[in-house]
Amino acid sequence: MFEFRFADRLIAWQRSHGRHDLPWQVSDPYRVWLSEIMLQQTQVTTVLGYYARFLARFPDIASLAAAPLDDVLALWSGLGYYTRARNLHKAAQKVRDEFDGVFPTTREDIETLPGIGRSTAAAIASFAFGQREAILDGNVKRVLTRVYGIDGFPGEKKVENRLWDLAESLLPADAGDMPAYTQGLMDLGATVCSRSKPACTICPMVDGCVAVRDGRTAELPTKKPKKATPTRDTLMLIALNDDRVWLERRPPTGIWGGLLSLPEFADSAAAEAWLEERGDGELLPTWPELEHVFTHYRLIITPQPARLASLRGNTVREESGQWWELEAALDAGLPAPVKRLLQRLV
Repeated sequence: MFEFRFADRLIAWQRSHGRHDLPWQVSDPYRVWLSEIMLQQTQVTTVLGYYARFLARFPDIASLAAAPLDDVLALWSGLGYYTRARNLHKAAQKVRDEFDGVFPTTREDIETLPGIGRSTAAAIASFAFGQREAILDGNVKRVLTRVYGIDGFPGEKKVENRLWDLAESLLPADAGDMPAYTQGLMDLGATVCSRSKPACTICPMVDGCVAVRDGRTAELPTKKPKKATPTRDTLMLIALNDDRVWLERRPPTGIWGGLLSLPEFADSAAAEAWLEERGDGELLPTWPELEHVFTHYRLIITPQPARLASLRGNTVREESGQWWELEAALDAGLPAPVKRLLQRLV
């Protein structure tokens, strides 16, 4: 029977093909911790320079804890996600004040520090102290979902819990192998089992990978489900008087800011009331609904044509809008769906 031996394969691969020249590949918990925070949502190549400069200014926890926050933020400038720097500073002060200046040695204690979650705490415990703790960052989730064919969005709690259980079950028996194993997971996800175009032919897991076997590397991990797009409804009044159409200027900000558009109403009764204020007119049969998709919602437009045979008083121009010759209106700045509606009239 085929025995996969995930951990053994990974450790052997890391020792032969993994990354071994990164400056934070040491047992110093401070340096490991600093690298793990800097590498959150940031690429290795970007971090290298910041890491060296940061250590030159703050070589240990005591110097970081004693520094003004402005100095810490200044060295972090350009790295982004500045909450990381503020939490790093707070955590250093917590280590100084609550752990007598000694970095905690267990995953549970490390996780109490500001800005450190379960996976980051486990990585520090593994690298700095050789503890058998599972990590589960984005790269690891990708590796495990592909190798073991796990469906479902990894950010969903049920799927994430399953991945945590799997990650813990795969840990090597010998704690001495933990640094190589943990680094191997990171290296495999970053350099081989990448999000797009994974290098499956050189992967140590290729002959046991479910995603490769079933041709599903592009499907796994399952993408985040798209939220149902909200829908909004509006009635657009196409009020006509001879060869003119009534248009209103939209507010300068917001959707269609500053463009000319048709007046909008909640229903035909409100549109009819608008007509009665301006003359003798009638609503005509509505046109088929028109859908327009914005980034965050779908707008369902009910086009409501109407004709005003005569105008009451001086209603050619008002503060809210004016009557436009149809041809001139089509040359003006109009939202795309409004222009499509008016083009039906020519």
